[in-house]
Amino acid sequence: MKAAVLHEIGGTPRYEDFPDPVAGDDEVVIDVKAVAVENVDKRIADGTHYASGQYTAQLPAVPGFDGVGALPDGTLVGFGNPRRPYGALAEKTVVPEGAYVPVAEGLDPAIATVLGTAITGMAVRTAAGFVPGQTVLVQGATGVAGRLAVQVVRLLGAGRIVATGRDDGQLREVRALGADEVINTAVPDEALTRAYLDAKGDGYDVVLDYLWGRPTEVLLRSLVPKSFAFPTPTRLIQIGESAGAAIALTADSLRTSGVEICGAAKGLSPQTMQEAYGQVVTWARSGELTFDVVRVPLSDIETAWQRTDLRGSRLVVVP
Repeated sequence: MKAAVLHEIGGTPRYEDFPDPVAGDDEVVIDVKAVAVENVDKRIADGTHYASGQYTAQLPAVPGFDGVGALPDGTLVGFGNPRRPYGALAEKTVVPEGAYVPVAEGLDPAIATVLGTAITGMAVRTAAGFVPGQTVLVQGATGVAGRLAVQVVRLLGAGRIVATGRDDGQLREVRALGADEVINTAVPDEALTRAYLDAKGDGYDVVLDYLWGRPTEVLLRSLVPKSFAFPTPTRLIQIGESAGAAIALTADSLRTSGVEICGAAKGLSPQTMQEAYGQVVTWARSGELTFDVVRVPLSDIETAWQRTDLRGSRLVVVP
């Protein structure tokens, strides 16, 4: 079969022949239909992700740990956990029995690969207890996940949506997706602090944070009250770290601001995951939730892997 083959940590996968997978006991071979290439895939291949050793211990190997494909009987499924060295970026892969779930009928396989990214926006409900009418700040709204989050919170009935990003052109696109106000974070700290304060109105009820790093440091400092007050809670949900893995968190940022910080996994259970997935599928089918994907053939993986021009679109490889 043909596959994207990684020969060394930090290298670029190459389109090559690779041995066909053979199912062992309690395994099944999947005919791959679509695979979304995300930053985590590249970090694993680069050796910079905490799970890199798990996926690159045996080289050469095929990257990618999930995707959409067909079972031997033709059933379309979302799959994960391929047996190494087989990954998702190939014509075929092999996974344990049960390491897959049916894809909702009528969904384009390429779109189905991005549903998990959209579900991160549902953390506004599962982790933050959002109710319609509240104000939501989406930190990092120009990325794939952030753009979907803006749409999700709009569909859930947010009263106001404030969105941040580093590019004015992309922020205009985010405004068209439903953001009421936008903030460019590529400004000095003092100007960014003022922008957060000017945009918050009566306060940010929920922050969906795909950034962390400097912008979130500045945000948290901006929320410290200047005089004693009974603060309105601001529930910050930590989802991503595209602006940095660490922040300097001063004590007063929590003590007097009303800020409550938790991770996106808060409130998750099989039931809440199923409910979130079902809601996203409903919106995808109706066209209320739109997905910007760039489809490329597997044969172009070497060039596609190195692309830096996607501007909020998700790269989807179609074998």
